[in-house]
Amino acid sequence: MKAIGIILAGGHSNRMRELTRKRAISAMPVGGSFRCIDFALSNMSNSHIQTVAVLTQYNARSLNEHLSSSKWWDFGRKQGGLYLFTPTVTADNSDWYRGTADAMYQNIDFLKKRHEPYVIISSGDCVYKMDFNELLDYHIAKKADITVVCKDMPADADVSRFGVIRMNEDCKIIDFEEKPLLAQSNTVSTGVYVIRRRQLIEILEKSAEEERFDFVMDILVRYRNVKNIYGYKLKTYWSNIASVQDYARTNMDFLKPEVRSFFFREEPKIYSKVDDLPPAKYNPGSAVSNSLISSGCIINGKVEDSVLFKQVFIGKNCVIRNAILMNGVYISDNTHVENCIVESNTTLRPNTFYCGEDGIHVIMEQNERYTI
Repeated sequence: MKAIGIILAGGHSNRMRELTRKRAISAMPVGGSFRCIDFALSNMSNSHIQTVAVLTQYNARSLNEHLSSSKWWDFGRKQGGLYLFTPTVTADNSDWYRGTADAMYQNIDFLKKRHEPYVIISSGDCVYKMDFNELLDYHIAKKADITVVCKDMPADADVSRFGVIRMNEDCKIIDFEEKPLLAQSNTVSTGVYVIRRRQLIEILEKSAEEERFDFVMDILVRYRNVKNIYGYKLKTYWSNIASVQDYARTNMDFLKPEVRSFFFREEPKIYSKVDDLPPAKYNPGSAVSNSLISSGCIINGKVEDSVLFKQVFIGKNCVIRNAILMNGVYISDNTHVENCIVESNTTLRPNTFYCGEDGIHVIMEQNERYTI
């Protein structure tokens, strides 16, 4: 494919609360066996993009470990491959990334050394599946300077935290508002863009001279009446993880048969780093209904409408309902967990009760297992 990929994976949201204390949003577990960034990486790989750069910053250790080998997404190749860029102190610069545009500008040498004519930019905190070849063909056919992938949200959705787009009948963007107080449209930006590589270099250099650092506010919004910016509507599943509620809803969506089929069964597939774990084990006394159980789990109690990530242990006489249990969670006997997200490697003591009465409750217990 005649494009390179850039995945912006350095963001942080206060609305994720405790969940991002030890990991970036892009490293959040999703759908049982995946990380959030797996979806963007798989879309790049499935679209035959051979060179992809991942720009990380906030709490990047977990994400860097996940990306330690590029073979899982078929980027282990002699030409191109997967590049991981973090903020670097140089003789000319000692700043962290001050925004999405600044993150790309600090790695502008990567863009200058490539030969592909186009760049596909994607955020690392969205769950979706799309063919970037169709997007690029659309971009070329429209003779666009920038193409923004957008999504029509339900009428009752809160779009005030997104970039809201208005387009004319030719899909040319006529207005772009970032996080408006009163939205004039229910069409939002998904954080996926296409732009010609040389043009991106010119815009980034000009923005850096003017000390403008954000790709949306300082490029898309600023140039909306100057450049030909078009919208490309994504009609399949898309979810942005930016809050605890978004995270819970996205994982619970995987309990729907149509969503599971779309991501797990329909081609092209979504890929992730593989752990050599045994299949889930269901002991006598266990009962599981409408739940997603990952490899390495051991179930002794009742699990309903829940998502269990890898190596979760459920003790005897436990009730897990409408819950998300992350990797390595240990639930002791006679424990009730409902409407909760349990952080990874958390141990819940026997005979305890946890219930999110008003929304989703996040549990982060630091009990040592050998004391139980």
